[in-house]
Amino acid sequence: MGVGHPECPERLDAIENRLLVSGVGDALVKREASSAPLADIELAHGRMYVAALRGLTDGLREEIDAGGPTHAQIDPDTSINVHTWDAALRAVGAAIDATDAVMAGEIDNAFCSVRPPGHHACKDKAMGFCFFNNAAIAARYALERHGLKRVAIVDFDVHHGNGTENIVAGDQRILMVSFFQHPFYPEGGARSNASNLVNVPVPAYTKGEQVRDLIEAHWLPRLHAYKPEMVFISAGFDAHRADDMGQMGLVEEDYAWITHRIMDVARRHAKGRVVSCLEGGYNLDALAFSVESHIRVLADF
Repeated sequence: MGVGHPECPERLDAIENRLLVSGVGDALVKREASSAPLADIELAHGRMYVAALRGLTDGLREEIDAGGPTHAQIDPDTSINVHTWDAALRAVGAAIDATDAVMAGEIDNAFCSVRPPGHHACKDKAMGFCFFNNAAIAARYALERHGLKRVAIVDFDVHHGNGTENIVAGDQRILMVSFFQHPFYPEGGARSNASNLVNVPVPAYTKGEQVRDLIEAHWLPRLHAYKPEMVFISAGFDAHRADDMGQMGLVEEDYAWITHRIMDVARRHAKGRVVSCLEGGYNLDALAFSVESHIRVLADF
């Protein structure tokens, strides 16, 4: 994204270092992600959009060779360099590989520690640091390639997953549940009316106890009634009280509690099948400790 941008490589380093120091990494089977085939990306994104993003990357490479700029601006917050295309393919590839491995019974569940994030990426638009919608693509992949009938996407980022909503709204094979700070970036969410969406907008400075009550009241009844055969998580950790990208008040214990509730749903209805994809989280310490708490529950460590 460029020097000084919050969506930086150090995010993944912080996670990796924390898992190493805490010993949680010893409980994990680590795999390198492959690049996603374009046909799978197009399960959630328009073919012309995918081609345009690739063309923008190729054009940027030619400009750099001619002494031009190293980045191209998508919107005021989002830019690409010549490596973004490959990174985005690998981020989607991680979610797809994880889906395959969980469906095959090779692993119980997965956390995809990836950049760039995905939940703001709409069907035909990149925005909010996102290019391809990792969780939405993986959910559609599970339906189309593995023959599942019902899957759920759980989004607990501080920002509304507008891209995911844009892709899945009205698709009754996918139930999306989320909470997010409102009013806040991006617009929408509170006006959602598709029957397969359970969006819970909350005001700034909402704390974990209040979020837990809302999850008990709104998410869990719908999830248990829906009985998903697999659960995908857009795991953003920027609702942490130390993260100044938002103004909410969650802490590590809240992320552990949320993960426990998601796992309860998955064990009851989906044979424990969960694939979690990293979204936001920009205070490096808060991100690292929150991901550790999330993974401890996933790994039963």
